[in-house]
Amino acid sequence: MPFSSYIGNTRRGSAAGGSGGWGQSLLPTALSKSKLAINRKPRKRTVLINFLFANFFVIALVVSLLFFLLTLFHFGVPGPISSRFLASRSNRIAKPRKTINRRHANSSLSGAVVDITTKDLYDRIEFLDVDGGPWKQGWPVTYKGDEWEKEKLKIFVVPHSHNDPGWKLTVEEYYQRQSRHILDTIVETLSKDSRRKFIWEEMSYLERWWRDASPNKQEALSNLIKNGQLEIVGGGWVMNDEANSHYFAIIEQIAEGNMWLNDTIGVIPKNSWAIDPFGYSSTMAYLLKRMGFENMLIQRTHYELKKELALHKNLEYIWRQSWDAMETTDIFVHMMPFYSYDIPHTCGPEPAVCCQFDFARMRGFKYELCPWGKHPVETTQENVQERASKLLDQYRKKSTLYRTNTLLIPLGDDFRFISIDEAEAQFRNYQVLFDHINSNPSLNAEAKFGTLEDYFTTLREEADRVNYSLPGEVGSGQVVGFPSLSGDFFTYADRQQDYWSGYYVSRPFFKAVDRVLEHTLRGAEIMMSFLLGYCHRIQCEKFPTSFAYKLTAARRNLALFQHHDGVTGTAKDHVVQDYGVRMHTSLQDLQIFMSKAIEVLLGTRHEKEKSDQSPSFFEAEQVRSKYDARPVHKPIAAREGNSHTVILFNPSEQTREEVVTVVVNRAEISVLDSNWTCVPSQISPEVQHDKTKLFTGRHRLHWKASIPALGLRTYYIVNGNVECEKATQSKLKYASEFDPFPCPSPYSCSKLDSDVTEIQNEHQTLVFDVKNGLLQKIVDRNGSETVVREEIGMYSSPDSGAYLFKPKGQAQPIVKSGGHLVTSEGLLVQEVFSYPKTRWGKSPISHSTRVYTGGNTLQDLVVEMEYHVELVDEDFDDQELIVRYKTDIDNKKVFYSDLNGFQMSRRETYDKIPLQGNYYPMPSLAFIQGSNGQRFSVHSRQSLGVASLKDGWLEIMLDRRLVRDDGRGLGQGVMDNRAMTVVFHLLVESNISQADSSVSNSNPRNPSLLSHLVGAHLNYPINTFIAKKPQDISVRVPQYGSFAPLAKPLPCDIHIVNFKVPRPSKYSQQLEGDKPRFALILNRRAWDSAYCHKGRRANCTSVADEPVNFSDMFKDLGATKVKPTSLNLLQEDMEILGYDDQAGTPPQEGRVLISPMEIRAYKLELRPHK
Repeated sequence: MPFSSYIGNTRRGSAAGGSGGWGQSLLPTALSKSKLAINRKPRKRTVLINFLFANFFVIALVVSLLFFLLTLFHFGVPGPISSRFLASRSNRIAKPRKTINRRHANSSLSGAVVDITTKDLYDRIEFLDVDGGPWKQGWPVTYKGDEWEKEKLKIFVVPHSHNDPGWKLTVEEYYQRQSRHILDTIVETLSKDSRRKFIWEEMSYLERWWRDASPNKQEALSNLIKNGQLEIVGGGWVMNDEANSHYFAIIEQIAEGNMWLNDTIGVIPKNSWAIDPFGYSSTMAYLLKRMGFENMLIQRTHYELKKELALHKNLEYIWRQSWDAMETTDIFVHMMPFYSYDIPHTCGPEPAVCCQFDFARMRGFKYELCPWGKHPVETTQENVQERASKLLDQYRKKSTLYRTNTLLIPLGDDFRFISIDEAEAQFRNYQVLFDHINSNPSLNAEAKFGTLEDYFTTLREEADRVNYSLPGEVGSGQVVGFPSLSGDFFTYADRQQDYWSGYYVSRPFFKAVDRVLEHTLRGAEIMMSFLLGYCHRIQCEKFPTSFAYKLTAARRNLALFQHHDGVTGTAKDHVVQDYGVRMHTSLQDLQIFMSKAIEVLLGTRHEKEKSDQSPSFFEAEQVRSKYDARPVHKPIAAREGNSHTVILFNPSEQTREEVVTVVVNRAEISVLDSNWTCVPSQISPEVQHDKTKLFTGRHRLHWKASIPALGLRTYYIVNGNVECEKATQSKLKYASEFDPFPCPSPYSCSKLDSDVTEIQNEHQTLVFDVKNGLLQKIVDRNGSETVVREEIGMYSSPDSGAYLFKPKGQAQPIVKSGGHLVTSEGLLVQEVFSYPKTRWGKSPISHSTRVYTGGNTLQDLVVEMEYHVELVDEDFDDQELIVRYKTDIDNKKVFYSDLNGFQMSRRETYDKIPLQGNYYPMPSLAFIQGSNGQRFSVHSRQSLGVASLKDGWLEIMLDRRLVRDDGRGLGQGVMDNRAMTVVFHLLVESNISQADSSVSNSNPRNPSLLSHLVGAHLNYPINTFIAKKPQDISVRVPQYGSFAPLAKPLPCDIHIVNFKVPRPSKYSQQLEGDKPRFALILNRRAWDSAYCHKGRRANCTSVADEPVNFSDMFKDLGATKVKPTSLNLLQEDMEILGYDDQAGTPPQEGRVLISPMEIRAYKLELRPHK
């Protein structure tokens, strides 16, 4: 099929450059009309329906009359029609929400009632990709001509420039070559004419420009924002990706941008603009709502979905979270209808016509001419009538796809408006066209430049005056006249069978670094808060506040990588390197800060004797030699007569009891706790991905540690004269081609002589096939078996690229009989290591499977899978590596994957779309569930892609190496693969209550409480710090001890998202303003109570049915001035944010009650108790 109508100078663009069911929308989908999910007795309902149908007209007449009389009685004789639901939006006062009570008896199972769910849309659409003519993915759009007689067409043309903070160039290269000139141009051209408007999104560029700008330029830009000519939309540090980004990082990046903007210019954005992320998550709608945003705009959704929504004028809707029965999460959304956000695809359905109105494509500019052959020409008094009529025809056609007569026309593209000449060409020509349209009343149209705020304000005013609701539509109490929708928009396809599921996995090494930076940043923020909270003298503020500059840099480097060409893995190699170096630098800065902070918190670093610059006694136990190197354990050289101090930091809200591991150079050692009491330990050989040398010669030392919530605990590793048993040695068994087998010293090795081998703990037994080294089944302690056949496979994909996954056929298994298998069994850890035989000389993968025997630890319940992946040479070109778990669970090809680590989404594998369209993002969790309530979950600590292509299967892609560009503008393949490690925690659970476990049920499927905690422990691992120098064993002074800041552990379903000092550099000055200087962000997890283990709530002491009490949360610290705020820490009006509970009122004596699924932010002040 010719791509003529896709062509345009659009980025990633192309070859050249409903009225849904009224069901319960749940997580993420709802039941359609045919399956109304309200439990009533069917027989009685039938009788009632028959009666209603028989007497329909009589009943309708009586009801109408009563309603009419009631209206007259209540309002008197009507004046001009106006909405009684909503006050005009122009004054921007938050309206009281209409009270809705659609909560069913069991509200935990109810969820939202909506008009449309994305599941309904997928069920209904046939995905036939019918050629629609000039609008290739639509239909020939027509109009009668009388549509604008009562309500004229109000057209807002919104100039914009899409500035990627890194893509083909680094953020700094783009700034120097393009973005700074664009911002200069905007300031100059908008200042010439007050009718000109513009919108800007990315604060990373604006902050950089502001630093370089003269005070006059700064003032000019501030004035343009304040007079409404320039609107900051979104205002995050970047326009973040929505598939791979974790919600922690999304909150961070928006807050970083919004806070800089508010501190610098004094404005807070309220309209979001996301034209370029490749698919959209409902998590984003939730977070924006809870930050005080009122409207959002999106563009890249599946072309068949756009068409279906456009056919029923549902492209503007209210996005509601699937668990939300109270309409508190509603936010208004505008979805753009066409292929791209460039000018050929935004003025109307015919790109060949719209391209003629991109005046930067006139001859003489650097942009390519229109590929359809007709080019733009200067608008003059001679041609204006013909040109305006052609343009207005497109505007009218586009407006028929929406309900109102208020129309949005974006005007821009990537890095546009780079020169005064270019900007003048657009503004000058369009003003001539607008003047012509506006001076002809018979056209029933008014056109002008506008911002998103102008558009949404006018649209809401029109929706107040004219009722656009359809009969029976649920809609929303917030903005009347539009359908409500729940669900998400993955996986995106822009044309034909081109599904953008490749970027879920591209550059997985850096997707992993992203999450390490996240949890390290969170740990450092928590330590910073305690350092300042416990300090009430100016001397002890010096160390933490001196780190403020690097802490801000770390926040911004993490924020930058959330850009939709950063964490997605879709930038050029040197740009990936730039992101990587920035993250690496911040990781090192944070680790140095934390290693000093632990000394202060343990009371051994005193401000008088040490300057901030003096080095720490400690260093991080995991180190990275450079930005693209795998982290390695720093080995502890446990020489005779020495003791080494190890300090563990627990970033969790509950006490952690866990088997921890460090690497040591000697095997004859013991572990002692801070009181010099012996701790049982185990030693096992360290293995590596090298078939010629499986063992490194070093040892892994394991012991069970207990660390207080958000606290520190000290252990000592000792070699020599202590009355403790040495670490017990693991027993090794092997199946290997090596003869003799190179048994590492001092272990004993024996040969495996059967076809299967097992490792086990008190909860489960794992059975492996010795020949191929792969897991076969998991048997629980009651003897019930779950088949989990592990398979490692490769897709051959010559057409895939950084964005697209386009496999040729199915994945083929790569593991053959043979290879090397080593089992290691001991006191605390049992492990199977496999270096498989494949058709390549060097296997692309080796893997370890572990179970732990800590005794009453969370770890005991999981299976740990660690894959070492190396797709690092041309042997693996055009290959995509997967691991697949083939279970006997009858999930009917329905599975659940998470959105941004925040909520689960129901996924269904459809035969009517290709394999690549059935792949979905998996930032941290996926699970399948059978009709008997058996559930199999895979937790990940980095984002990847997941699918369930056949019944009982769950497959996850690990890495991809691709030679070619996939035609979306990047201009290269993905060949810069790094050696990396992927870790999964598998969990097999059986549904204790057996209630409601049918796969067809579209209700929310939340993880169990156990599953939440497993995921949290994987994503927020214990931070280990080791002394740089050993001590003499004879010095038995317990130098360090422990630090336990919480009065008691928090409930298990409460997660501290972040605990931070938002503005550390201004910490000392802020006290005069009497404003609280700390922020605490909490999330209450919603969990599936069917999976609550009887008598063992996953080692939980409590759940948050009671209010959380700030006043006695901390030991020796008083929390005062507690007040709720928005997630970007800038809005204090709880009603705008949609919170519906009592927490909107000031917390009673610091007590707050948080509803399940909610994320709440609080500002507070901390003072040490006298």
